[in-house]
This record gives sequence, C-alpha cells and structure tokens, in this order.
Amino acid sequence: MSQMSPALDAALAQDRATIFGAIRMDLPGRIVRLLVSSGVVKFYVDGVLETFTGSDELLGVFSAIDTLTDGLGDEAPALSLTFMPAGDVAAAQLASVEMQGSPVRLWLGAIDQMTGTVLGDPLLLFNGLLDVATLKAGADGKTSVDYEVTSIFEDFFLSDDGARLSDTFHQYLWPGELGCAFVTYVAQQIYWGTSSPDGVKR
Repeated sequence: MSQMSPALDAALAQDRATIFGAIRMDLPGRIVRLLVSSGVVKFYVDGVLETFTGSDELLGVFSAIDTLTDGLGDEAPALSLTFMPAGDVAAAQLASVEMQGSPVRLWLGAIDQMTGTVLGDPLLLFNGLLDVATLKAGADGKTSVDYEVTSIFEDFFLSDDGARLSDTFHQYLWPGELGCAFVTYVAQQIYWGTSSPDGVKR
C-alpha cells in the first residue's frame, strides 16, 4: 500500500508529472520555507496553509541535495543540503552554532500544470535536525553552506529508549559483556519509521 495520498499517487503515475521538493527549517527567530526549485507553492503544514518560494532573504537559494540515506547499526538516517546564501553576513549567520538542533522537514509533492495547485498531500520524506554547517568558498568567489541534517531518531541514541541491537551499544550499557559480539545479523539494515520490503512496519 502506498504511503502517498491518492491524489499524489495518481499524479506521479502519469506519463508526465510536475513535482517539487519543499524544505521547512525552524531556525532561531524565523521559519524558512524554501522550494527545491523556483516558483511559489502553497500547501498545509500541521493544519496551516504555508507558502514555499524559490529563494529566501537569509538562506538564499537551494543548491544541492545529497542522497537520502537510511540508518544502519548505530547510525540514524541522514541528509546533506547545500544552500547559496545571500551574502557573507548571511553565510556566517547560517553557520553559527545557534542553528544546531533546528527542526528540518523535507516534502515531495506534485502540482497541477494548469492551475499550479498542489495535488493531494505532499509526502514527508525526512524529519530531522540541523547538525553541522560547513562554509565553502567557490572558485567564483561565492560562498555556499553545507548542512548535515540528522534524523529525529538521533535523539533515541541519547537514552536507553533508543537501545540498538548492536555490540557497541550493548557494551556501552554492560562493559565487557560480549553477548552481542558473536551474534549474526546484528548489523543488518534497520528500516527507520517506514515499512521494510516485506511490508512490515518497523
């Protein structure tokens, strides 16, 4: 069964679909709603109609997105985003430590080519927190900001609520106890918050 709304599922099943990616970042003192493209798109987030645009006065424009990776073993899913900020002052502000821990959400959606309205409910692909920001200076003199975004599941690693079936975590709780050291399939892939290929919700 698809995790997408029926309207979105039908739109993506067409020969041609106009899709978009949308990013919402709850930064200190402001909320950034940015498209992974140009234009303007509106859809409901937590019951409130929000507007996403192709550029932001602080964050600038979206430049690149790394492959969304699933978690394995002692790791949570992660995502890498690159932005081209409006200037050096904005770049320095984005890379400040105050930004760490800010909530980030990423959606995939489709729009009607004639009206520009969103079809169905966009699919939430990623829900995470800003981790590390890296400033990079390009050959053209322009500055970019790379953001590492970790999944909200990362918080589980800070308490026993997120105990993992791994030798590393097992020995963290019980140093020197080798109960998981020789167990097979401990490092098999874990599907975080989604269904595995066999259709079982994890």
